[in-house]
Amino acid sequence: MPEAAAPSDSDSDSSDSDDEDDGAGGADELRIQALEQTLQAQPLDYETHVQYIQCLRKSGNIEKLRAAREEMNKYFPLTPKMWQEWAKDEITLRMSEESFGDIEKLYERGVQEYLSIKLWRDYLDFVEEHDPSVSQCTPSGLSKMRDLFERAITAGGLHVAEGSKLWSAYREYEMAILITITDGNDEEKAKQFQRIRTLFHRQLSVPLAEMESTLSEYKSWEAEQGNANDPSSNFDGVPSNVISAYKKANDMYNERKQYEDQLSDAGASEADKLQEFLKYLKFEESSGDPARVQVLYERAVSELPVSKDLWIGYTSYLDRSLKVPSVLRSVYYRATRNCTWVSELWVHYLLSLERIHSSEEELRGVFERAVQCSFATVQEYLNLYLTRVHSLRRRISDGLDFQLIRQTFTDAEEFLSPQLETKELLRLNAYWAKLELNLGKDPAAARGVWENTIKKSGSVLEVWQQYISMELEMGHLREARSLYKRCYSKRFAGSGSEDICHAWIRFEEEHGTLDDYDLAVKKVTPRLKELMVFKSQEEAKLEAYSLNDNSTADDSSQKRKASKMANKQQPAAKKRKENPPKSAKSSDVQGSKTQKVGETTREKVEASTEMKVDSDSRTGNTGSNEPKSSFYTDKCTVFVSNIDLKANEDDLRRFFSDIGGAIAIRLLKDKFTKKSRGLAYVDFSDNKHLEAALRKNKQKLLGKKVSIARSDPSKSKKSREAGPSSTGHDNLPQSGDDGAKAPGARPDKEVAKDDVKITGKNTFFAPRSVVKPLGWTTKDDKTDGGTGELKSNEEFRNLLLKK
Repeated sequence: MPEAAAPSDSDSDSSDSDDEDDGAGGADELRIQALEQTLQAQPLDYETHVQYIQCLRKSGNIEKLRAAREEMNKYFPLTPKMWQEWAKDEITLRMSEESFGDIEKLYERGVQEYLSIKLWRDYLDFVEEHDPSVSQCTPSGLSKMRDLFERAITAGGLHVAEGSKLWSAYREYEMAILITITDGNDEEKAKQFQRIRTLFHRQLSVPLAEMESTLSEYKSWEAEQGNANDPSSNFDGVPSNVISAYKKANDMYNERKQYEDQLSDAGASEADKLQEFLKYLKFEESSGDPARVQVLYERAVSELPVSKDLWIGYTSYLDRSLKVPSVLRSVYYRATRNCTWVSELWVHYLLSLERIHSSEEELRGVFERAVQCSFATVQEYLNLYLTRVHSLRRRISDGLDFQLIRQTFTDAEEFLSPQLETKELLRLNAYWAKLELNLGKDPAAARGVWENTIKKSGSVLEVWQQYISMELEMGHLREARSLYKRCYSKRFAGSGSEDICHAWIRFEEEHGTLDDYDLAVKKVTPRLKELMVFKSQEEAKLEAYSLNDNSTADDSSQKRKASKMANKQQPAAKKRKENPPKSAKSSDVQGSKTQKVGETTREKVEASTEMKVDSDSRTGNTGSNEPKSSFYTDKCTVFVSNIDLKANEDDLRRFFSDIGGAIAIRLLKDKFTKKSRGLAYVDFSDNKHLEAALRKNKQKLLGKKVSIARSDPSKSKKSREAGPSSTGHDNLPQSGDDGAKAPGARPDKEVAKDDVKITGKNTFFAPRSVVKPLGWTTKDDKTDGGTGELKSNEEFRNLLLKK
């Protein structure tokens, strides 16, 4: 049986090619499906949109490709190149008289988004070639084409580098029309000659590249018409007014040539190009020609479409100088599509629309688009809502319903309150209550705003103060008095609790009856005493803490000696003499205080707080009896105060992370409660980082402005030698709390926990030789040669007889 014939080489090659095509097609299809899934999950992914369109162009699926481009353009503006590709694809795949209008609309949409000379040229060529009325030179077609050319000249005719291409295309079209005019129609020919001549004159008055070649072309054209007299002359046959305009334009071009040369550098980075555009724009603005400035801005945003600096500069210039409603709408619309994340553009957009008296529907639509964007901070959303409210307030006389303002405030409060700082939330609600009162004429609604604010920020003194102020402005004394009764016993930061008490007394003095005044005094007096007691206890607590730390540092060697004698029983008298009671020392220190409660200097705060961070917070070793080092050299250290009590070391580390160099953080904590005291030391590696840290003074950490100063060990040492001092606290008790029972606190007359308290004549069975007789003072010296030995009863008797 004969063998089967082997397939020919051509058949084999064809089979291999089909297999490769099938494999490539399958891979492309999988790629398209993967991109579709990505876009469903992330419709704002720009790069995925681009890749998806490229894959669809390769596959040739025109329906999907068209839908993909429309979807991308819904979220993003397309580049001029994308519009060119889209139009060419449509022309190639479905060009017909029916589809001409759709393709023309594509070009129209494209030239509206960015200035592109190439796209304009494609648009002009397409209409000239495919529009039957234009190609047949009907009157309507001629009019349409000339209008389109004029639009192109307006958009890009001042483009210094490429504008001459539009002028040349316009002249070529008119020259082609000249050829179609019959010889017998001299009048029409004369008109057409004049049109071409006028185009030459207009172009020669504009500073453009290749001006000399345009002048030569014009002279040649005039020579063809028999108007040249002296071919050797540079301006032979050129009217004097055109010569003057040409020279002026040429000088203008020479002034701009240096900027054009910089922009033509293909290897320049975007940052460098931005700087060159900004320099160029500054120069053009100084020349005072708004049209030239606008064209240069269009060139800039076309090359750098996501530069917020360019868009902000462009829109601001138009608001100041041009003020053409149609232009402003177009530019702001494109600016916010390119830089959706820039809240400043949205705010300016709303203000600009209000200036040109846009409708409420248009303003509301822009605002709703804006609040759906993603901004970096909650403050930006707040500014946007306030801009909207300001606009509604200004236009309330135009017949707007106050309910629009109320609804905007409601939306803002609901959206922003979980993220706003108390100060900003207070600003929003204060404005809301004011408008409810003044525009809405609804005091109950205004009170409702404040009551809602109190539910969220009732511990903030300013909330109550502004609420009370509103009631006083309305003359509602009873309501104001009721608010004082509600808030005088609350805990406020700093001296706020005392301030509100005194404010109530002043209110009753100025507005109330004697009974009202007496009632206020009756309520406020115990509260003020309670606050004073609590502050005194906090001061004593801090002072005892500082004394205990200093004593630990000074007597560490004594403690070590004592620990070695732990197993040896010592006589009571000897123990008492070697370890005299601390109560005398403590009382002397307390007796020397002369400053008011809560008043202190930074040096004293440093002196009382310059200690090592409690080892329990770092190592968890609470059972060690070994002496601990209490002081640091602080050679390259800052002292940070007014720290939020919720802040920890990680928060401080993040706060200084932008400057770097922080090598150690010592957050000072209460000895008894182990809670932060709002103070810290931060060590830095060198003075450079230290100086950078000092510049962060008064910046916010967890919403509070921290104070940062350089730690001065020499001052701290002097303060320690002079003795500890007091410092004020904001942790005030609520009304009804027993200040003496506050955790870790002691009454004023008490001393530190380890001190011995001796009252009356009770000597605790100590021998009389160690008890000071009546008449001794703390300044007297007492010498006792037998302090190290016990005395017998006979010796005691002799001592008494001697006295």
